[in-house]
Amino acid sequence: MSDTLREILDLLGKGKKLKEEAYRELLNLLQKDFPLVKEPFKVLGEKVGLKEEEVLEFLRALQEKGVLRHLGASPDSLALGHFTCLCACKIPQEKLSQMEAIADLPEVTHAYLRDHELNFWFTVVLPKEEDLAPFIKRLEEQYQIKIWTFPAIKKFKVRAVFDI
Repeated sequence: MSDTLREILDLLGKGKKLKEEAYRELLNLLQKDFPLVKEPFKVLGEKVGLKEEEVLEFLRALQEKGVLRHLGASPDSLALGHFTCLCACKIPQEKLSQMEAIADLPEVTHAYLRDHELNFWFTVVLPKEEDLAPFIKRLEEQYQIKIWTFPAIKKFKVRAVFDI
C-alpha cells in the first residue's frame, strides 16, 4: 500500500485491518464495477461494508491528496466515431508554459513531458479525421512549433485497471 493511501486511512481514523480491506476493495470496484444507479456510493458501500458517507469521505480525501484526479465515465471515442491521434513536438525549456496551454485544450486527453528530443507528447480526440490538419496547423502557428502526428490505426487496450 502506498504511503499516501496509508496516510489517508490514518487521517480518516480507519487504519484498522478490516476497514483497510474495505477501502482497498472499494478502489477496485470503482475501476471495475461502478454501479449505474441513483445512489452508486451507497451501493458501493454496501458491497464492501461501509456507509455511503464513509465512501464519499474517503473519495474526497483521495481527491484532496491528488490521488484521485477524476471519477467519471470514459467513453470509447472510436466507438463514438471520433478520431484519435498521438502528437509529439519539441518545445524549448523557455517555452514550457506552452505545454500547459496545449494540455488544457478540451481536445487533448493526455499530455506528457518526456526526456527526448521530442519532449512533449499529447493525445487529441477530434470529431473526424479531417479535423486533424487544421487543428495541428492552428497549434503550430499559435505556438511556433512543429508537431508530428501519429494517428491511431488500431486500438489494443481499452482500459487500465490498477488492482489495489
